[in-house]
Amino acid sequence: MEHGTITQDNHAALWHGRFEEGPDAQAVSFETSIFVDERMALDDIKGSRAHAEMLGYAGIITKDEADSIIAGLDSIEKDLNDGTLKIDYSAEDIHSFIEATLTDRIGEPGKKVHTGRSRNDQIALDERLYLCRFVPDLQNRILTLVETLTQIAEKHTKTIMPGFTHMQHAQPVTLAHHLCAWSWMLTRDADRLSDALKRIRISPIGACALAGSGLPLDRKYEAKQLGFDEITMNSLDSVSDRDYCIETVSALSLVQMHLSRFCEEVVLWSTTEFSFIDLSEKWSTGSSIMPQKKNPDFAELIRGRTGRVYGDLIALLTMMKGLPLAYDRDMQEDKQSLFDACDVVLSCVEVFTKMIATASWNEAAMAAACEGGFLNATDIADYLVRKGMPFRTAHGVSAKAVRLAISKNCRLEDLSQEDFKSCSPLIESDIFEVIPPAACVNARKTDGGPAESKVMEQISALKTFCAEKRRFF
Repeated sequence: MEHGTITQDNHAALWHGRFEEGPDAQAVSFETSIFVDERMALDDIKGSRAHAEMLGYAGIITKDEADSIIAGLDSIEKDLNDGTLKIDYSAEDIHSFIEATLTDRIGEPGKKVHTGRSRNDQIALDERLYLCRFVPDLQNRILTLVETLTQIAEKHTKTIMPGFTHMQHAQPVTLAHHLCAWSWMLTRDADRLSDALKRIRISPIGACALAGSGLPLDRKYEAKQLGFDEITMNSLDSVSDRDYCIETVSALSLVQMHLSRFCEEVVLWSTTEFSFIDLSEKWSTGSSIMPQKKNPDFAELIRGRTGRVYGDLIALLTMMKGLPLAYDRDMQEDKQSLFDACDVVLSCVEVFTKMIATASWNEAAMAAACEGGFLNATDIADYLVRKGMPFRTAHGVSAKAVRLAISKNCRLEDLSQEDFKSCSPLIESDIFEVIPPAACVNARKTDGGPAESKVMEQISALKTFCAEKRRFF
């Protein structure tokens, strides 16, 4: 159904009374937001239901009118959910559509639902209600990913692999230790989203356009009905900031950054040069010209979509940077960036979880990779420190042993007792007990280290984190 902005029916633009003629059709198309904000239809209904209840409670409308509005909103919600009511895209925005449909159904009481509010505080409320649904859903999916990683880690506490700095072999660790590192990053992401929720769960409704209302609105009552923790304390501030959107997308950017880093390693590890991981064919693609190819495209796509999320954050920051108080129409542009970031990160977390859960791990290739690069050089220095040598001196002795092994084109483990003695008389035959990669790993028993006992502590702590957080998300 098509509607003009200036009509005599319920579907006229909410601001039409000031104008004798409507804007140009192209202008209407340019300024409408319903194609973006339609996803908040149920949030708008929830907010309107609570608003009607508050208006009745405060005596601003009669109880019968409030009941009629609530019943009408309930019917709209039901019909949207079962598909019998379709969004009217000729409406200016989702608020206009809900109010017009309500008035179509219940008549004059429907025109009272907007009493004591503006679209300025209404959209701020709808966005917050939307994020109150979205954020816990994403947090639960992050927890599922952490649980998936810990399940894999439990099977690989003895799977030795190289740890890298500067993409050079550094020290031996285990696959379990590496996966726990990924997991701890994700726990911080989940916690950051909880912090964002503290500032999202603040009700702006009742701030109206910018200066509150002369009607006896009970903002705290309405906030309580909506499940918010508190109300905004300044009506100007209530409608003129989008920091809750920016904070959320900032947290989402960090989630996506972590996923991108994980995917970079998956891409590297799936190469012939590494062969650490074999991705399932369900989560790989081939080449249109090279029949032998098995490409880690999903990891690459997650990595590539990180730029979109960063762009969404920059778009929001740029949109807000020069706006005076209070509301400016620029702020209509927040939703596209907010929703895009939400959609991208949610899908990437879900895809990464399935991709990593179905992968297989080449333990032999990981162990073989520890045979080069002198990953055990630091352990020679530690060995000498335990014998009383200052670390800086021990560092030099270990470096001398490395140079000797390079000249002999062999591993440190292949040097003879005499070779080690030539580097330092303190080195005894027991050196050969401390420099195998597995011994190096299990010697690192500091809290958070790669020794099996310490990794099991991490896995236990990660499981506890997930179990405890599930109760709140």
